[in-house]
Amino acid sequence: METPTEIPVIIYTESTPNPNTLKFVTNKAVLLNDFVEFQSIDETDFAPLAKALFGFEGVTNVYISNNFVSVSKKESMLWPEMMIPIKDFLRAYLDTKKPILSEEFVKHTKIATNTIHEHDSEVEVRIKSALDKYVKPAVEMDGGNISFVKFDEGILTLQLQGSCSGCPSSVVTLKQGIENLLKRFVPEVQEVVAENA
Repeated sequence: METPTEIPVIIYTESTPNPNTLKFVTNKAVLLNDFVEFQSIDETDFAPLAKALFGFEGVTNVYISNNFVSVSKKESMLWPEMMIPIKDFLRAYLDTKKPILSEEFVKHTKIATNTIHEHDSEVEVRIKSALDKYVKPAVEMDGGNISFVKFDEGILTLQLQGSCSGCPSSVVTLKQGIENLLKRFVPEVQEVVAENA
């Protein structure tokens, strides 16, 4: 009886609206139905993959989710010099099935979440539902994440992560795209602002 052949790890890159962030997509699950973001090497205790990525010169942010890793770099660095080494490293890392997060890892809990809680108001429930259904899938395609922080007197505060964090076009997307969409679905929303994470 033949043993099943292991499917090789395939990695390809996708550009994001943020020119300093590249999305490395793989055919293997990296962190299924969850995400983690690291803004410095100091946050990578018990996160061996992120710690290793910060070892590459110029890496400023690592965002890991489902089947991709978004890597942000310093403006002075060039993707043609960084992309292939990072891609090769990720392929080898995932191929050897090394841990993404160690058992000791505790996800930093942020107040930003699209999870609906029983104490949420009816408006907050509608906002979170619209974010999950219409906004989040598009943002994830660009290598980022968007989460509800608070809704107060018509102002909706959102947290941008991954490629969205620090992206030059995120303000335009937030104001023209997300704000217009949410005003249509949730008329109580008068303005959408980003929390500086």
